[in-house]
Amino acid sequence: MTYRIFPRIHRARIGTVLFAFWGSALLTGAVLQAQPGGSSAEDVSRETHSDELARVLQDRLRQARDEVFPALVSLRIVTAQFRSGKELKSQAAGSGTIISQHGHVLTNEHVTRDGQRFDCILADKRRVAAKLIGEDPLTDLAVLQIDLPPEELAQLPVARFGDSADLEIGDPVMAMGSPYALARSVSLGIVSNTERVFAGGFGNDDLDEMEFGRGQRTGLFTRWIQHDAQISPGNSGGPLVNMAGEIVGVNELGGGNLSFAIPSNLASRIARVLIEHGEVERSWFGLGLRPVAEDDSSGAWVSAVELDGPGHAAGVRAGDLLVAVDGEPVNVRFVEEVPVLLDRLASLPVGTQLDLTLRRAERTDAEGEREERELTVRLETRKLERDVGEELSFHIWGFTGQDITPKMARDAGLESSEGVVVTGVRRGGPAQKAEPPIERGDILLAVDGDPIADLDVLVELNEKLSTPLPQRPLLVEVDRSGRRQLTVLEPSDTEPDDPPRELPKAWIGVATQPVFGELAKLLGLGDGGGFRVTRVYPGTLAANSGLRVGDVVLSFEGSGLAPDGMEDSAVLSRLIRGRDIGSTGRLEVFRDGKLIPIEVELERARLTPEEARRHADTDFEFSARELTFFDRDLQGWGPEVDGVIVENVDAGGWAGLAGLRPGDLLQSLDGSPIGGLRSLRAAMREVRSARSENVEFLVLRRRRSHFLDVEPDWAPSDLEELKHGSDDAAGLGENER
Repeated sequence: MTYRIFPRIHRARIGTVLFAFWGSALLTGAVLQAQPGGSSAEDVSRETHSDELARVLQDRLRQARDEVFPALVSLRIVTAQFRSGKELKSQAAGSGTIISQHGHVLTNEHVTRDGQRFDCILADKRRVAAKLIGEDPLTDLAVLQIDLPPEELAQLPVARFGDSADLEIGDPVMAMGSPYALARSVSLGIVSNTERVFAGGFGNDDLDEMEFGRGQRTGLFTRWIQHDAQISPGNSGGPLVNMAGEIVGVNELGGGNLSFAIPSNLASRIARVLIEHGEVERSWFGLGLRPVAEDDSSGAWVSAVELDGPGHAAGVRAGDLLVAVDGEPVNVRFVEEVPVLLDRLASLPVGTQLDLTLRRAERTDAEGEREERELTVRLETRKLERDVGEELSFHIWGFTGQDITPKMARDAGLESSEGVVVTGVRRGGPAQKAEPPIERGDILLAVDGDPIADLDVLVELNEKLSTPLPQRPLLVEVDRSGRRQLTVLEPSDTEPDDPPRELPKAWIGVATQPVFGELAKLLGLGDGGGFRVTRVYPGTLAANSGLRVGDVVLSFEGSGLAPDGMEDSAVLSRLIRGRDIGSTGRLEVFRDGKLIPIEVELERARLTPEEARRHADTDFEFSARELTFFDRDLQGWGPEVDGVIVENVDAGGWAGLAGLRPGDLLQSLDGSPIGGLRSLRAAMREVRSARSENVEFLVLRRRRSHFLDVEPDWAPSDLEELKHGSDDAAGLGENER
């Protein structure tokens, strides 16, 4: 099992902060032990007192644990990422906490991101499905809801929030979660800092904008709780618990013996908004702020201004000193106060009009004299949009596309956010075969004369063109680096063609290696050479010809063989292929210092794995190919063994979740024997028609037969299938976040 442990997180200028998992190995706790010594009454009293304190501490820890631990859940999530023009499914693992009697589970957004299927493992070991209620990337929080009948939800244990503002440095805390996707666990530590922020350092008080992979910022409004309770991969989203048995944080990131949690006061507020509205709507100012860092000053420096943002439109300029908002004084002296101010301003309703009081130093004469003046500007806030857009796979086009958000447009210097950006092109697919080919980074503007305003429009157009596919090429307009280009694309729902098969050729049933140079001399061939037999395939005519492993073939039909290097590996096979099938080939071999003539009847070359035909199943998300002679030889399977070889499996697909692996020999599907691709396709048609809740796969894994119980989650419509992905692709393995 491979792990993509967690998404990368980038910080401007000062390096990388790893997500919640390479946590501290320090375990902080009180160790109470009686001092050795005599048997005086004082010693006995001290030992008794120490034992009592140890019992009190242990009882306190157990009581606090039992308040939250039953509400802790392990999360298993099927995710979709997009690479090389395909949707790649995988599995992720994380942690969460039940926070309401309605079955709401609080976790990290980076755990649920790109999720398509959510399962919760409860304290009683039940595995139940859940649905996504809402996500907030800017605070890295998300809420799921367990899918159970109301009477069962009412029986679930629920943890309660504490007041994170009451935490002090040195307070003991417990981190709970499922490290490495294992059973639930608890680690103990102390609070190291209650207002941790990440700034540039070395005198630079600009607040770093941390980013998830692919450009999504987070933590703009967060002052983390720093602690040293051990957390590991899979702990993300788990609770940080105080000694009163209350959630005081949500573990998010860590590294270098440091762990960080989102304070409960922020987490509980965001959770309530997500449960009620499904998203957190915020106001956008288009301003960056930093502390004044002077004891006798007040206000906050405007460190950055978005050129097309509300602040710039109102007349705010970088270098201004913001001293009041709607008459209320601003006083930000320390970098730890910046997230509080940003959060307060962003929490205002979208469209709010504010009067910003600024102080601006301006030149007054040619000598460069500067004079500070005070001015007031009126600013109207806009909605703070997501940093990155939704991404989907479009199978019939052969590419993946992403919505363009205003931030993506600003960062790329685009005039607008209209269109869909191509994030990947499938090899051999329609987009790559277009004339000229569509490339990664192209912005799709129009198809067949229809403007593509955003991803939703492309989804609708894809649905309209999917059934039936247009029997003609389509004119596609793209923006490529500011140039509007036209290309011709023909949608197709077929997979790339099978590899070409050679015409029947003659073959001798052996594997060989070229012999030359020092190897030839060591084998007694001097400066000559040949082809050493490394395997004589059982069941072939060569096996009855007298050829042995170790023989060195020096000539074929009188033609000498003297390879000069590995590039001549195919010389012998080319000579053999030039003969007729059924004819006799005369070999001269070197064995035990003697030259021996051997005659072999040439037979038809066997199909190689590279030439085998393939089938990609988009429902169960795996691909398979024909079983070849060389597969049987490699695995030791006799002629009575039938099936198809599994090549690729989406780890997050239905078959992948049931345990199907590349290399498995699929022999039976829901009771129907699989003798080849034709019987596989027929069995798949029956399964799709029946839409069974459980489908039985019987596979041979080397020398052991395995039974797999696959649980399909049939999409209710073609549009739903598109949004949940249908491309076949290689799985990425299970992840922990």
